[in-house]
Amino acid sequence: MILRRTTLALGATLLAGRQAKAQAWPTRPIRIIVPFGLGGSADVAARFLAEPLQQALGQPVVVENRPGAGGTIGADQVAKAAPDGHTLLLMSNTHTANETLLPNRPYVLLRDLAPVAFVNVAHHVLVVHPSLGVNSLAELIAYCKANPGKLDYASSGPGTPYHVAGEIFRAMAGIEITHIPFRGSNEARTALIAGQVPMMFDAIPTMVEQARGGRVRALATTGPARSPLLPDAPTVAEALRGYEASIWLGVMAPAQTPAPIVEKLNAEINRIMSLPATREAQLRAGAAVNPINVAAFGAFLREDITRQAEGIRISGMKAN
Repeated sequence: MILRRTTLALGATLLAGRQAKAQAWPTRPIRIIVPFGLGGSADVAARFLAEPLQQALGQPVVVENRPGAGGTIGADQVAKAAPDGHTLLLMSNTHTANETLLPNRPYVLLRDLAPVAFVNVAHHVLVVHPSLGVNSLAELIAYCKANPGKLDYASSGPGTPYHVAGEIFRAMAGIEITHIPFRGSNEARTALIAGQVPMMFDAIPTMVEQARGGRVRALATTGPARSPLLPDAPTVAEALRGYEASIWLGVMAPAQTPAPIVEKLNAEINRIMSLPATREAQLRAGAAVNPINVAAFGAFLREDITRQAEGIRISGMKAN
């Protein structure tokens, strides 16, 4: 009986300590770790959130880029950080893909990190360099079938949504193309525009001006419907029924971060993303917001890990 009372008292003390920390939070600057390079979707989203979060929470919010190893370096840094709400991860579906694609990564997503909030979702565009001489998706597929293994495609790195999009496209189209990973979207995009790599999947808003300027040719978008930013481009699904690829972003914290802190972050991020001005800006950027609570985001992550595993199995993709 004495042992049980001692255990209960210790538990109550720990709980009270966590609640006190949560009430005092934040007590110093908050870091948002972006595990990708500058200028990508995750980097843009983190910098968009930083200022309004700083205003709401009363502490500086600093964005730090920690790219490398398919997003695992930055994610592992957050997984090993103190669970006090002062270090956050701006993650993407790269990380749910990595649960299958990179079995030797130094963390387990839903064991070592806590879901906080969903940020947004956007679809891609398949673009080619004009020197390739193809003007439609059908022409590209025909060219690849006539020249198996001749074409390479760029991506922002192994396991990224653009890599996954390319591999599922390869499998569904029944073609042979080779993945060329770069250290980030900017590097991959530069190589494409320079004609060093003939094709890639990339963010629609980023490629709209490049397509209008004739530096790339937009063949198709990857959503279920045509993009208002590229209304003349068909969807990949119009040629390959059932094809869809997207990039979504979310925020996570180290596991064991006190629930009141996680709930406060979820509420503030949802508030920011729900503002009419935010929704309009996101639509102009080709993205849609989806404010959901912490439990719903956790369920979404579990479902996406399963979806990604199936896509990886079907495509036979490797982390090259």
